[in-house]
Amino acid sequence: MNIIWLGHGSFRLEIEDQVILVDPWLNGNPMLAEDQHDAATQGATQILVTHGHFDHTADIAAVSQKTGAPVSAMYELAQMLVARGAVEGNAFNKGGTIRFGDVAVSMVPASHSSSMAVDGVQTYAGMEIGYVLQGGGHCLYLSGDTGIMADMDWIGDFFKPDIGILSAGGHYTMNMAQAAYAARRYFDFRTVIPCHYRTFPALEQSAEVLAAGLPGVQVIEPQVMQPITL
Repeated sequence: MNIIWLGHGSFRLEIEDQVILVDPWLNGNPMLAEDQHDAATQGATQILVTHGHFDHTADIAAVSQKTGAPVSAMYELAQMLVARGAVEGNAFNKGGTIRFGDVAVSMVPASHSSSMAVDGVQTYAGMEIGYVLQGGGHCLYLSGDTGIMADMDWIGDFFKPDIGILSAGGHYTMNMAQAAYAARRYFDFRTVIPCHYRTFPALEQSAEVLAAGLPGVQVIEPQVMQPITL
């Protein structure tokens, strides 16, 4: 499994025979240079979206059209993105599991908000969610944008993920201390990768607090476009 950070909350996940883009934000992403856009999306087989905010959806239709990768998301959001030109994938909901080849993808709750601009008005875009991906000998929990929530208890107990990709920048999501608390209390991760940080001054710029709060856990600060192989 290769986990490649595209900056902010965007990832390229290479699992088994799949190349899955999660919330690929290209244009306007201050962490991803324009000359990296093609490499970030090349060969994509699927696109997953966690919620409707611009920094997660602005480029979905364009990337889907360019790569031919179908888009899967919360039911309402998936329909909105298809209406904007995205290739239709799976419009599913919390508790649902879909398969991309040998990779199982389960939709799980998050605690945030979700909207998209429609004719200049912010409009409800289906509930915010996270994903659990199983494949390549690993179980990966991708929190999406979220605060700490009690649902993490059953997610950790039922799926038993060994890898956690956690939003941890604060201001809009958990901060590093809260992410460490959630990981300790609800999960038994071997590896934790923070995201949704370093992008803007309002967000945390370092994962030192996260690492200090998780002794015995491999905390990896991702670097843009540098694969983390697990």
